[in-house]
Amino acid sequence: MARLPRLVLPGWPHHVIQRGNNRQLIVRSDGDRRAWREILADCLEMYSVSLQAYVLMDNHFHLLLTPPSAQALSGMMQALGRRYVGGHNAVHGRSGTLWEGRFKCSPLETERYFLACMRYIELNPVRAGMVVQAEDFAWSSAVHHLGLRHDRLVSDHPVYWALGNTPFERERRYRDFLDAGTGEREAALITESTLKGWAMGSPEFLAEHALTSGRPTLPRARGRPRKGDTGG
Repeated sequence: MARLPRLVLPGWPHHVIQRGNNRQLIVRSDGDRRAWREILADCLEMYSVSLQAYVLMDNHFHLLLTPPSAQALSGMMQALGRRYVGGHNAVHGRSGTLWEGRFKCSPLETERYFLACMRYIELNPVRAGMVVQAEDFAWSSAVHHLGLRHDRLVSDHPVYWALGNTPFERERRYRDFLDAGTGEREAALITESTLKGWAMGSPEFLAEHALTSGRPTLPRARGRPRKGDTGG
């Protein structure tokens, strides 16, 4: 079966995952992490992509971003991957690929899934047992959203701003939201949707964008389609 084209909905948030090949390390030092951040900043600006949240783990990274077009998202990720791997290989005396195939992404309905996906991303180091609290991990956007340090990579989304009328109120409410944690079902939905390239949203959102994108937004049900069912 031919591979479906990547589902990108311009102007909507997307959760992106890029893994190291065979789960190998993609960063080996804080120098690597700083280089990744600097290249990411350049690539976001170059392609006019706004970043709402991120985490850089040892063998993969997550981004929550909003692209102006499918070409901008692909161009930004290709530039990030190419430039980072070239520098990484030169520093560490290696050659060849660093990534496990092409990046994975899932567009999401803002009102329903934006904050949930942001929390999922920023709690990654907590779920991995690396830190006790999200803000203890230096290489994510959690410290920015909790008001502990400004991060120039991050463009705050209107959904985050709607948490409160003042920075203190927003940060307190987001702290409560983080502390509530990500449930197993929510985490499984976000992970599976992103790795398989499906959208996350209400039935209405999925149906609308199945029409405008020209490709399914979620897996088709098993078995023969019902009469008159065009899928979505």
